[in-house]
Amino acid sequence: MDAGRDNQTQSRPALLGMDLGALRQVASEVGLRSFAAGQMASWLFKRGCVDFAQMTDLPKDARAILARDYEIGREEPLVESLSTDGTAKYLFRGAPGRDIESVVIPDADRATLCVSSQAGCRMNCAFCMTGRGGFQGQLTAAQIINQVLSVPQSASLTNIVFMGMGEPADNVAEVIRAIDILTAPWGMAWSPRRITVSTIGKTDGLKALLEQTQAHIAISVHNPFGGQRGQIMPVEKAYPLEEVMNLLRSYDFRHQRRLSLEYTLFAGRNDSPAHARALADIARSVDARVNLIRFHRIPGFEGHAPAQKSMEAFRDALNAAGVVATIRASRGEDIMAACGMLAGDKNNKQA
Repeated sequence: MDAGRDNQTQSRPALLGMDLGALRQVASEVGLRSFAAGQMASWLFKRGCVDFAQMTDLPKDARAILARDYEIGREEPLVESLSTDGTAKYLFRGAPGRDIESVVIPDADRATLCVSSQAGCRMNCAFCMTGRGGFQGQLTAAQIINQVLSVPQSASLTNIVFMGMGEPADNVAEVIRAIDILTAPWGMAWSPRRITVSTIGKTDGLKALLEQTQAHIAISVHNPFGGQRGQIMPVEKAYPLEEVMNLLRSYDFRHQRRLSLEYTLFAGRNDSPAHARALADIARSVDARVNLIRFHRIPGFEGHAPAQKSMEAFRDALNAAGVVATIRASRGEDIMAACGMLAGDKNNKQA
């Protein structure tokens, strides 16, 4: 760890969140030629550097200046929680008053990391622990990348999903910068097909994600009828689902990028045949598949998940209507790591 636990903001700029152009500027400031930016990027993103002293192909005096004026940006998790199903949850330093959580989900030969993009969330979805806890601050690209590099399973990760705490489209500049680092040849060189960004559809941020990245997109729908959706997702008023779908229809999802609709099922609220038909209409109109999610009960929200047979019937109705629909396996519920359950530690009690 290169920053003190009691220092709730980076006192110096973190290299971990910089692209190649910014690293070239850093190189110039410490008296190095521009190619040193590539050397620094290699140490940061490919070789797991946690200390400037490790950058042995840079002059010693330059390393001393870097250590004085910059941070690497690497920090170990504060707390690890392990589920009986193999899921692991990690608490990282977030923003003043609230830490953030990341989740690693192993599945046969896959290991998916669910990363956070904000400390809390402004969207205030009624069924989500993160939103119910309010918003405490934006994460930097360095804090996002740190989650990827600092979980113990980092070297074996196969997929990254921006489905942790926060709304990625509400912190779009830092999320795009993180995706650039993840996918650039000078960075971590991941294929964009290994990255998915989940969003409620904040249209300005969504448009930037569509135009500046090739990551897969997942839209949080949860009810196909605007009036009902607005009862559990206040963002429906500002970003109506119909407008979100109109935006998506202007992009091609038949080739490199995949579009999916996220749909949490609530018994007696959004699981009727009428809901299935309306959801199928929306999915077909944007060439999207549907991920059905089991609701995990949280304090303060009245509702429960349908029985498994009801979820399967809803899935089958979508499939019969020509929509690829699957039920997402529930993972990590016993450690509060399942969908909608991430809350972080609002008072930093875990420190």
